[in-house]
Amino acid sequence: MRGAKVETQGLFSYVSPEQRVPQDHPLRAIRAIVDRSLAEMDSHFSTMYSTYGRPSIPPEFLLRALLLQVFYSIRSERQLIEQLNYNLLFRWFVGLGMDDDVWVPTVFSKNRDRLLDHGTVREFFRSVLEQARGQNLLSEEHFSVDGTLLEAWASQKSFRPKDPEDREGDGSDFRGQTRSNETHASVTDPDARLYKKAPGEASRLAYLGHVLMDNRHGLIAGEQVTTADGTAEVDAAVQLVDDLGGNQRITLGADKGYDRHGFVQNLRDRNVTPHVARKRKGSAIDARTTRHWGYAMSIHVRRRIESIFGWMKTVGGMRKTRFRGLERVGLHFSLVTVAYNLVRMVRLGVA
Repeated sequence: MRGAKVETQGLFSYVSPEQRVPQDHPLRAIRAIVDRSLAEMDSHFSTMYSTYGRPSIPPEFLLRALLLQVFYSIRSERQLIEQLNYNLLFRWFVGLGMDDDVWVPTVFSKNRDRLLDHGTVREFFRSVLEQARGQNLLSEEHFSVDGTLLEAWASQKSFRPKDPEDREGDGSDFRGQTRSNETHASVTDPDARLYKKAPGEASRLAYLGHVLMDNRHGLIAGEQVTTADGTAEVDAAVQLVDDLGGNQRITLGADKGYDRHGFVQNLRDRNVTPHVARKRKGSAIDARTTRHWGYAMSIHVRRRIESIFGWMKTVGGMRKTRFRGLERVGLHFSLVTVAYNLVRMVRLGVA
C-alpha cells in the first residue's frame, strides 16, 4: 500500500543532535580524545583571551570546527560555516545546539588567526600526542623522518624581479628569462620559494613540510614547515630530533636524500643512530650501521611515512595550501597532523 505524501513540517522538535549521531560513529571516539586535550588546555585558553574585552568564539568550538574541515576535506571556511548551519553531525561535534546561531565567516577567520598568535594549535598537537604516549602507542626509540613539497597559493606570474625597475608586463611572459630565488620573489606570497623536489620535474612555488614519524604505530611525533631550499630537509630533521629531548639512544630512518656526511655526523653527535638509505657512491653510512638487523627493519618501516603525506594531501588539503605566508601554512600543517593522529589513534582503539 502506497503511503500518503504528507509534507507538513513540525513546529517543535524534541530530538537533540546527540540523539541523531549513531553510537558507533567514528567521530564519537575522536571527540572523546579531543575533549580531554581541550580540558587540559583550559589554563592556556584563559591566558590567551585575558586581554580581549568582548566574548569571542569559544576556542574549543573553533578547534573542533577546524578539525571537521580537515576530516571532510571542506575547501573553504565559508563552506564550513554553511555546513554548520544545517548539518546536525557537525553541530554536535562542534558543540552547537539546534537553535544556536552560526558565526559569520569573516568573524570565524579573525578568531582563527588568534590561534596563530598564541601557538594554540601546536599546544593542541602536543596534548593529543601525550594521550598517545599515555596509551603506550609511542616507541620513544625508533623514528623516521621525511619531507614533502607543499605547493604555495601563488601563481608563476607572481614570481617577479625583486627590483621594481626590472619588472615589465604582467609577469605572464617569462620565456628566456633566468629566474632564481636570489633575484625574484612572489609578490603575493613572499615566503614561497621556487623549488623542485626531483630532477626532471617542473619548478613551482612551494614550501616544504617535514614529519617525524614514530615507527611503532605510524603516529606523527613531530612536524614543521620551512621555506623550500636545498638544505631545509636535513636542517628540519635535526631540529625535530632536538625537539624530542631526552638522552637515550634512538634510531632515525630516512631516504637517500638524507645520506649526507654532515647530517649523519650531526645525528651521531646527538646519540642518534642514522638508519639512512645508502647512495650507490659516496655514502656516509657504513657497515657499522648496516650490519645490524634493526637497520633493515627501519629502512622497511620508514616507507610508511609516505602514507601520512598521502592522507595529508588528499584528505587534509595540503597538496596545495590555501594560505599564504610561512606562519599560516605552518598553522594549517600542524592542524592536519593533529587530525591525522586522531584518526590513527581511533583506529588503534583509543577512546
